[in-house]
Amino acid sequence: MRIVEIEKVTFEEGYERSLRPTTLDEYIGQEQIKKNLRVFIEAAKKRKESLDHLLFFGPPGLGKTTLANIIANEMNSNIKTISAPMLEKQGDLAAILTNLEDGDILFIDEIHRLKASIEEVLYSAMEDFRLDIVIGSGPAAQTIKIDIAKFTLIGATTRAGMLSNPLRDRFGITFRLNFYNTKELALIIKLASKKLGYEIKEDSANEIAKRSRGTPRIALRLLKRVSDFAEVDGKKTIDLETSRYALDALGINEYGFDELDIRFLELLINAKKPLGLSTIAAALSEDEDTIEEVIEPFLLANGYIEKTPKGRIATRKAYEVLNFMPNSLF
Repeated sequence: MRIVEIEKVTFEEGYERSLRPTTLDEYIGQEQIKKNLRVFIEAAKKRKESLDHLLFFGPPGLGKTTLANIIANEMNSNIKTISAPMLEKQGDLAAILTNLEDGDILFIDEIHRLKASIEEVLYSAMEDFRLDIVIGSGPAAQTIKIDIAKFTLIGATTRAGMLSNPLRDRFGITFRLNFYNTKELALIIKLASKKLGYEIKEDSANEIAKRSRGTPRIALRLLKRVSDFAEVDGKKTIDLETSRYALDALGINEYGFDELDIRFLELLINAKKPLGLSTIAAALSEDEDTIEEVIEPFLLANGYIEKTPKGRIATRKAYEVLNFMPNSLF
């Protein structure tokens, strides 16, 4: 498999990618998705066809990009990767599509952020493997049809609701990725530790997993930070004491909350009424996308907040974990 990266890779992203699995057998979690993918991949191979277009959606850090690369590996296909915001005009996407070969995979991250004009290019490409390019405007406009290779588009998004119906309907396979449990994350952490050259105690792996917000990406980043503390202390084994000390120093509490999570919950609790997204964003000095895509999914999934027609509210569970007295309010 050849992976063609069109986007720049930071050091942290490179570190995470070095720890990623490359086959479905190595991939931990999302068991039902893996089971179905094996069927679809095997069927496509037997028919000697490209895999149907796939859409992965769910909160960030759950493995959408990793699964895309695994699919390319399992299909023995080349994969080209790009983030939707990098596509500024129709010609950008057309240039990529015309350079694909039969069986190639095009992975578009943050696909919900495609411009409408660029999205329209995908319609005929996905359905008929053809580009319909309009040249000129008005009565003199002409449409040029260009045949392209039979490829597989894999889209990833944290905001499936922002995809237009015409685009969403063109995906033959759609999967929602769910948060991981502590056992799954602990196993990911133990395997990653071996790759990093560290031994990690079972209770230490569990401690990091509990504070990882159900997200492998966060688990790997916390492991890297904890290993830094172990390195400075001259330890080759990551024990519970080191993990707790490091995570506390990083401001990650036993529930996986960081400072921003706590400020968010305390804002809702102190307001004693539902708050809208724009009000929350202004109060926390954060943009609305960060709140909706990064902070809220974990809090919603674990029952710390609720969305109501009037806005967000903190639940009894949030009051209890932050040691507020909810009895008079529920």
